[in-house]
Amino acid sequence: MAQKPRLSFWQIWNMSFGFLGIQFGFALQNANVSRIFQTLGADVDAIPILWVAAPVTGLIIQPIIGHMSDKTWGKLGRRRPYFLVGAVLASMALIIMPNSPALWVAAGMLWIMDASINISMEPFRAFVGDMLSNEQRTAGFAMQSFFIGTGAVIASALPYLLTNFLGIDNTAPEMMIPDSVKYSFYIGASVFFLAVLWTVISSKEYSPGELASFDEGAADIESGEAANQSDATTYEKKINYLRKSLVWILAGIIGSYIVYHYTLDKELYVLGVGAVVFGIIQLLTGIMLKNNRTNGMTEIIEDLFHMPKTMRQLAVVQFFSWFALFAMWIYTVPAVTSHIYGTSDVTSEAYNEGANWVGVLMSVYNGFAALIAFMLPVIAKRTNRKVTHLIALLFGGLGLMSFYIFKNPYMLIISEIGIGFAWASILSMPYAILTGSLPSNKMGVYMGIFNFFIVIPQILAASILGFITKDLFGGEAIYALMLGGISMIIAGFITLKVDDK
Repeated sequence: MAQKPRLSFWQIWNMSFGFLGIQFGFALQNANVSRIFQTLGADVDAIPILWVAAPVTGLIIQPIIGHMSDKTWGKLGRRRPYFLVGAVLASMALIIMPNSPALWVAAGMLWIMDASINISMEPFRAFVGDMLSNEQRTAGFAMQSFFIGTGAVIASALPYLLTNFLGIDNTAPEMMIPDSVKYSFYIGASVFFLAVLWTVISSKEYSPGELASFDEGAADIESGEAANQSDATTYEKKINYLRKSLVWILAGIIGSYIVYHYTLDKELYVLGVGAVVFGIIQLLTGIMLKNNRTNGMTEIIEDLFHMPKTMRQLAVVQFFSWFALFAMWIYTVPAVTSHIYGTSDVTSEAYNEGANWVGVLMSVYNGFAALIAFMLPVIAKRTNRKVTHLIALLFGGLGLMSFYIFKNPYMLIISEIGIGFAWASILSMPYAILTGSLPSNKMGVYMGIFNFFIVIPQILAASILGFITKDLFGGEAIYALMLGGISMIIAGFITLKVDDK
């Protein structure tokens, strides 16, 4: 068995450069979609359910793309075909999104845009696992964090920059998207495609034979539970899936009935329907295994229920971390405009000034994340990766909670520095810990499954945050940010329980 050769700084740079474009897409989405929804007539408490398209899309797309890319090999290699296809589709969606004539069109375009971005993004995570040795993976994910931060700095601030330096209109008639937002999305589409194209052209991939020859024994031993999932008989598997499916379907039906009977917010149906769908998928898996039939769906479900121990532990950390992030992305605009700028009138100058300032704030946390990304491996070397992640999440949680305290919008820059520290770590440390526990031949599908624990808390947030904000917080979005801060701090302390080998 051979060791993977060490890649140079510039080789890692080139293979990660596409993330600059991917984050352009995500940052424009995160900073402006709530604004677009409100401009097209959405109420504040309805925004979360409109956002649900993004995590649902990731839940479906990422494991499928991961599974497919594990089994792909062609002229462009294993992962690069997916980089390129996703970039083309995402760029088209970015151009169409700010021209949506109605709210339902914008919600549909968010779904398409997020699906396209996920097609490009998921293989990038597996790409690091493919190309870098265990010793270089922390640096590889840190490089991705750098490009994510750099791309988001520019993309988040684009409406502000275009308005204040080029004089492009930042307001528009009712139900119309301002030109500053439209031109920002057009620029983002170009950067997305060109950055991903650079990685496709400048990077190469190891062939399946070369990957098999590298010494990934430690990862395979750690993932022995996943590798030996065939120990159970087909009959036992079938009965196991049947029982699980009935529990999930019954729970989903009961939950949906409770929402209907007590006339709770319709967003809560997402949880009940999701449970029923997951139960049906398990039922179909059991039936197929009974008939000795396997396909991509059965393999993904089998891998899901036989995750390595480290991956299961990190799943809990990811759940609380991303619940906090999704609360931030949904509610920062309404929280800042109402709590600090004192308005919810989307046509007012104060609202649009506050919304632009949120774009600047998101640039600040992403910019700080880019700066500190290369410090994370140094901090981890002096402590360990778990302690590094704990410290970062504590700063992030306190940063979110401080939005309530600061009344001067410029003071929120201090809050964003803490959030940037957490963001840099969230994008690198869990993945650096995870990849060492995964078998090389399942790197893509397990990266896709790991995404479940990013999108499930986002779906939960989209389902319940509108209800919580409306009925418990009296429509005050600022309290949703504080709830996110508490969730991030919880994630930090859970990190200490993770096995990092």
